[in-house]
Amino acid sequence: MRLLAALAALMAMLAGAAPAAAQNRFWLQNNTGQTIVAANVSPSRITEWGPNILTRGPLLPGMQVWVEPGFSDCYLDIRVRFADGTEDGHLGVHACTLTRIAFGSDVPQAAPPPPRPVEHPNPSFTFVNLSGEPIREIYVSLTSQRNWGADRLGPRQILPPGASMPITLPRTGVCTADIRIVYMDGRVMEQRNIETCSIRSFAWR
Repeated sequence: MRLLAALAALMAMLAGAAPAAAQNRFWLQNNTGQTIVAANVSPSRITEWGPNILTRGPLLPGMQVWVEPGFSDCYLDIRVRFADGTEDGHLGVHACTLTRIAFGSDVPQAAPPPPRPVEHPNPSFTFVNLSGEPIREIYVSLTSQRNWGADRLGPRQILPPGASMPITLPRTGVCTADIRIVYMDGRVMEQRNIETCSIRSFAWR
């Protein structure tokens, strides 16, 4: 009796140590609108295709077939051939995390490229002093802005007659700018609503 009990315990231990059943079984779904006449499944680690798994005949559109691979690999390559001779395939599918693999409308499509950012016209320009007088302060802002901002020349700087300097403005879609000038004697002059997107330089007179 003890011998029989020991044998029974040993068999139970061996049964418990047996590998679990493969989890790579799945439904193969045909959502293509075409008849699939052959399908092959193989582990992704090898290059040869397995035999045709459609042993009961072609897989019609909208139909599915239960697939039980004869190996335990989770990563599978799947190839199908349609009635017109064309082929399609999924490579490196993690079948152990899926219950259904579809060809057709359920196949994830590549995400469309992101929309290109809108490129607004450039309102920046070169300011040219043709007033015949030195300028000690220059303020330029888009008409959409509520204040003049900082002096473009900076402290202790002047723009002599005939000289020029670049004026950089943000691309917001606004193409009109206001300009305010302060001369050496303190006189202030302004020009408003100047269209700058279509010009490269603006002559101040």
